[in-house]
Amino acid sequence: MSEIFAIGETASPVRAASAAISEPTEILSFRLGGEEYGIDIMRVREIWSCEPPTRIPHAPHFIKGFINLRGEIVPIDDLRLKLGCETAEYTSFTAVVVLEALGHCIGAVVDSVSDVLTLISDSIKPAPRTNASVDTSYILGISCFKSQDIDRVIILTDIDTLMSSAAMNGSIPSVAA
Repeated sequence: MSEIFAIGETASPVRAASAAISEPTEILSFRLGGEEYGIDIMRVREIWSCEPPTRIPHAPHFIKGFINLRGEIVPIDDLRLKLGCETAEYTSFTAVVVLEALGHCIGAVVDSVSDVLTLISDSIKPAPRTNASVDTSYILGISCFKSQDIDRVIILTDIDTLMSSAAMNGSIPSVAA
């Protein structure tokens, strides 16, 4: 398990609350509906404004199609639809995060990209326990901290698990507050 340092931290590092959390040093935070999510920044290749992809006939509702990214065919999944967000409006803030997941390049539509953050391990709590009907296997942990006098809660996401075949059928529900 890697250890997380805050930017400019000089004290010895502390371990996360749960040994099961595979902590990224830095995360990219983004919004889906009213929630904020985070993924390991090392998995992100690039961020694009949301352009209409080429549609794939008979694909599940959350697979929007594909784009040709400099000769590489990249499938585009709308994470808002996949995670059951109530709305999935396209605005000037809507973005496609192009990332490496399951050994492939995948585009993920998000409502907006927020920040690149370095988390201290004290801010990371274990994933919530839920009943068997709610799959939270894609949640590595929850980061809670204050930033510029605003309380932030970020759902740290295992992008491989989220994009796995079990998740690809659209059965993973949203984590509601």
